[in-house]
Amino acid sequence: MSEATSRPLRIAVIGTNYLGANTAAGMAEFGFDVIGVEIDEHRLKLLNDGKAPLYEPGLDPLLKKHTDSGRLRFTKDYREIADWADVHFICVGTPQLEGSEAADLSQVHSVVDMLAPLLTRPALVVGRSTVPVGTSTIVEQRFHAEAPAGTAVEIAWQPEFLREAHGVEDTLHPDRLVFGVQSEAAETRLREVFATPIAEGSPVVICNLPTAELVKAGANAFLATKISFINALAEMADATGADVTQLADALGYDKRIGRGALNAGPGYGGGCLPKDLRAFMHRAGELGVEEVITLLREVDDINQHRRAGIVDLTHEMLGGEWVGKNVTVLGAAFKAGTDDVRDSPALDVAGRIQLHGANVTVYDPEAMENARRVRPTLRYAPTAVEACREAHAVLHLTEWPEFRALDPAALRDVVSTPVVIDARLNLNAETWRTAGWTYRAPGKP
Repeated sequence: MSEATSRPLRIAVIGTNYLGANTAAGMAEFGFDVIGVEIDEHRLKLLNDGKAPLYEPGLDPLLKKHTDSGRLRFTKDYREIADWADVHFICVGTPQLEGSEAADLSQVHSVVDMLAPLLTRPALVVGRSTVPVGTSTIVEQRFHAEAPAGTAVEIAWQPEFLREAHGVEDTLHPDRLVFGVQSEAAETRLREVFATPIAEGSPVVICNLPTAELVKAGANAFLATKISFINALAEMADATGADVTQLADALGYDKRIGRGALNAGPGYGGGCLPKDLRAFMHRAGELGVEEVITLLREVDDINQHRRAGIVDLTHEMLGGEWVGKNVTVLGAAFKAGTDDVRDSPALDVAGRIQLHGANVTVYDPEAMENARRVRPTLRYAPTAVEACREAHAVLHLTEWPEFRALDPAALRDVVSTPVVIDARLNLNAETWRTAGWTYRAPGKP
């Protein structure tokens, strides 16, 4: 990997949806020339116009800045990056395999199919995609066998820890950098790539390939465990009259625990955490580590039970009747700041209530189009106020600032029955109650 010492590094980013688009824009911001590889024609055109293929705060301006400067461009032709780039980042998706809990690695292997035969000189191939432990070894074996450069192609793994709605910030200012490497040369190269955040103080962890793969899986599993843990405590709070928010605040002061992710609510969702947790369980099963499966199966079950609990609470607040009742769901994205509706608790709850026979109307500031594709039989309204019209219950299921800013006094005149279920524990309970609403929140007295 010595050919690039006389000139600045050139970076290729393969796969440019959420992870890849943030990575490509971030590498350009760090000062490198970047080519992103995207095979989808529609997405390719958007990216070359400086537009992200999804909603992510701050990403469009960053893409536009560097596509206009000429530092960043996108192509569908692997031949443009094969001899050009010194570092190739693999950022393709690894969704859940249909009919299984395992990760679908077809996109990762497709990258090897397309890139390996074209690599004729030394290069560093860096995986950022979330994969089951052991995948990097298989990828390395394939590159060494199929690339003309053979073992001069080195594999590293550098897991990402991007939070949707904070992807740009997390790319430019990561809270840690994990380099799974097999040589000092690979470590040096990655330190050069990430010189800017390292200079800002981002800590660096150097480890081997399987450790890097497990770091991401372990981080997601622990996060899911914290979320399910506080939601289990919310049920204890409901049974005893305790306040789960105050409980979480008190627990959060313990430095061994921390306050992050101890927010009770409808549970976790999105395109990463649920499928990554299940892929981790699947890999643990392949390795015979039954204790991991037992623990994480319970974590996943608690998460699903939380959604059912919100449906049950809605049924209670509707007087035990579904048919003829109008239910408003505020939120469709799995969390605020994104248009991602994959495994969204909000849409799952909306769908379950509709199946019981109620009329369900949904509003979300950013995710309406995606929601309609996933749940076309639900009703959709152009504004939050319109969604609430004639409602017998309003469910707050995604914590958008717009919903917290609603005027409950004015909204009182729009609904049929002033009942609000604050599943995100994000509204001001006293304000809503003072305005004449029956306010309920899981885990709150």
